Amino acid sequence: MRRISILGATGSIGQNTLDLIRRAPGEFEVVALTGGRNIAQLAADAREMRAEIAVTADPARLGELRSALAGSDVRAAAGEAALIEAARLPADWIMSAIVGAAGLAPGMAALEQGTTLALANKESLVAAGPLMLETAARHGARILPVDSEHSAIFQALVGEDASAIDRVVITASGGAFRDRPLSDLAHVTVAEASRHPNWDMGQRITIDSASMFNKALEIIEAKEFFGLEPAQIEVLVHPQSTVHALVGFVDGAMMAHVGPPDMRHAIGYALNWPERRALPVERLDLAALGRLDFSHPDPARYPALGLARQVMAAGGHAGAVFNAAKERALDHFIAGRAGFAQMSDLVARALEEMDKRADSGPISLESVARWDHLTRQHVDRLIAA
Repeated sequence: MRRISILGATGSIGQNTLDLIRRAPGEFEVVALTGGRNIAQLAADAREMRAEIAVTADPARLGELRSALAGSDVRAAAGEAALIEAARLPADWIMSAIVGAAGLAPGMAALEQGTTLALANKESLVAAGPLMLETAARHGARILPVDSEHSAIFQALVGEDASAIDRVVITASGGAFRDRPLSDLAHVTVAEASRHPNWDMGQRITIDSASMFNKALEIIEAKEFFGLEPAQIEVLVHPQSTVHALVGFVDGAMMAHVGPPDMRHAIGYALNWPERRALPVERLDLAALGRLDFSHPDPARYPALGLARQVMAAGGHAGAVFNAAKERALDHFIAGRAGFAQMSDLVARALEEMDKRADSGPISLESVARWDHLTRQHVDRLIAA
């Protein structure tokens, strides 16, 4: 029986992971589940799965979690240190699905025990890619991609020599506003941005899809994970969301990964790797689908993509700054303090501010945390000005 932990169990990735575990009784032993504010869901899942520990990231909710777990054998804990402790508990496979920069330290702790880390937290590789990959190599750990696009690339490369890659094409749905006039984007609402045309995801990632900041993060993640040059990575808008990525090889051939927009495929592939097992996902009817459309993204509509290119060219801690600025700008949009179109401007100005400061020294958890803090403060000042 394989021991597994899920960091970020109450989000959409975590819930889909638990769905697959329920469908394989007797195969998995759940060690740790972590979550945020949804204490009822966290406690219910921890009881059902008989987890050893349940952790909420919010220390103020520890009492609520303890009450919800009363009478069970599940230990309750809270706060950042407890998240890291949960990630360090011996496990064969750990899902890293905590949203944002908060997932970096627990993910690093998981790698340090030499386990398999299923990585859905793209922000970790964006902010500290070289550090994560070096840590995995040093401790004999393995990172498996869970983002649908990176899982698609990973699968397309099975049996292939990475040196034969000519280019990689990552697809994007275009989000909620792909057909809206550009003049409307300054006035769209949080509710409108929270409705994805194809995928069922959490609010933050759905809004990031509408702005294509999600795709910008994925470009940087692909560069780090697969060791690609920025010029090898392309983005195409693909409204049907059935071709998740394509890999082009030096002989001119292209390998495409095609499937329904269901995150259980990428999660299941990582959960069962290196085997491929039956999954409860829709089987595509290509005749009914009828057509597959692709187009180049409009730089004016999606300025986040250009900012990602800027980050890859800069290197160093630019990824940490980019991610922190993106997260804080999104906070302000959701809170009604910034407009949808203003988010990219806030991130651009944060990157400009970084250029004025000395970015020296290797990437470490401490240096990433420092740049993250400084960047969030700078974005807050821009909003207050």
